[in-house]
Amino acid sequence: MRRSDNETTKTAFTRLSGRQRDEVSAAIRSGISRRDFLAYAGAAGMTAAAAGQLFLGARAAQADTPSQGGTIRCALSDYGTDTMDPQLFSSTGDFTRGRAHFNNLVQLDQSLTPQPELAEAFEANADATEWTFRLREGVTFHDGSPMTADDVVWSMNRHIGEETASKAKVLFSDVKAWRKVDNTTVKAELSAPNSDLASILGTFHFKVLKEGESNFANPLGTGPYRMAEYEPGIRSIHTRNEDYWREPPKPDQIELFAIADDSARLSALMSGDAEMVTNLDPKAVPMVQNTDGVTVWSVPSGSYTCIICMTNTGPGSDPNFVLGLKHLLNRERTLAFSQGGMGTIGNDQPINAAYAEYAEAVTQRAFDPDKARHYLQKSGVTSAEIQVPNFGEDMVLLLQQEAKQVGFDLQVKKVPSDGYWSSVWMKTPLHVSDWFMRPTANIMMSLAFAPDAKWNESQWINERFGQLLKEDRATTDRGLKAELHREMQQLVTDEAGVLIPSHRNIVDGISERITGLTRNPLGSLGGCEWPEFVAFKA
Repeated sequence: MRRSDNETTKTAFTRLSGRQRDEVSAAIRSGISRRDFLAYAGAAGMTAAAAGQLFLGARAAQADTPSQGGTIRCALSDYGTDTMDPQLFSSTGDFTRGRAHFNNLVQLDQSLTPQPELAEAFEANADATEWTFRLREGVTFHDGSPMTADDVVWSMNRHIGEETASKAKVLFSDVKAWRKVDNTTVKAELSAPNSDLASILGTFHFKVLKEGESNFANPLGTGPYRMAEYEPGIRSIHTRNEDYWREPPKPDQIELFAIADDSARLSALMSGDAEMVTNLDPKAVPMVQNTDGVTVWSVPSGSYTCIICMTNTGPGSDPNFVLGLKHLLNRERTLAFSQGGMGTIGNDQPINAAYAEYAEAVTQRAFDPDKARHYLQKSGVTSAEIQVPNFGEDMVLLLQQEAKQVGFDLQVKKVPSDGYWSSVWMKTPLHVSDWFMRPTANIMMSLAFAPDAKWNESQWINERFGQLLKEDRATTDRGLKAELHREMQQLVTDEAGVLIPSHRNIVDGISERITGLTRNPLGSLGGCEWPEFVAFKA
């Protein structure tokens, strides 16, 4: 059935009164045949055509209703770190397990607007140097103990200070401390204004734990699932938390495991060994679209795969070398070949039109082999090696082809995906990286380009850029913010050691039996929000 036909039949059902819908639904659930239903409807004075539409509409509407029970299996393209400590999370696997096990104070909806989660209300003072959060009452941890203001203060303060191991500490750089006001109220006190704090708190690292937690194999959380089994590097199994403070999730269990190989992960979806897979290979999209029982879940975003030239070592320490490679990027070809056209053209900086702060005035860098040859010759570098895992390979091979045309020897070394983030990323002169979109441009650039950012992967240090980030956080003036973002985006495009040829849609694969996914653009499968909301269709 075509999608438009399906919507038409659903409309026939939804136009009924509530009592009539209940009666029709009960008949469908009882297994009534189409013939018997038509006879029943005809006796009630309905035409055969109208009754047929109603029968199909009731079945279609019922099919989209989430059902209780079952195990939903998700094959991830990466497993992540071997810990359940939220301050160390770094990848899809971590973010998804964290969403199943914990909650944040704030939750970001599909428009990336902060919404209440463990904080039922929040507000900033006039200059955004103090934020107050009123906590939800009646929330319990998985051991049955109540969540308190002390737990929240302890969890948030873990991300503050020079000694913290938090990978997101740069986002709390202006936070002096969190303190308890009373049993249901906490405050964040800042050394400088930060109008983005609520959005920051909706991101992956800022989970609430039990005060003093040290068991990061299975820490206490307040989330929709409890940890049933955890084999670091292999899989995790999570069972429904029947005492969840919101409506408990529908599945009995979810199982998360990693399949790094794109073909093997696709095979798991097609064979039914997984109901959901992340990071679908664009080349596989037509196959999935033409196969019954599975479908493509594509969400436009600012996510991107990039090439890193570390600027604190050669050859990336020479700006001419970096500019040479940037002019060698055939962006249209990369988007078409490596992403199947599912995305937008990039400009060597992380902010695209998916962000409200995107600066259209920044000049788009074009593919220009003559300029590339000029800058590479000026650098004196004639060859270089780039290390590539399974992701980003097509992008790099295209760059290698263009490099040959200008007489540059770009050697491609394929390396295993397992252990890539600990052994290659930010440790070798040229390699690739991958980023999901963040809720605001300031958060994205603070994580990846701030002078003191733990994940400043090209080690580009620009004090002016750092000052611009602070000025942006301190203002709500839209005109001023636009000017600040134009300058920041121009600086990254011109100077940072990061090559971004394109931004991709988030493209995943799911079984058509699955319902409840959101279209949050911050990561795989609806921004990794799916554990709480996904279910099998009735």
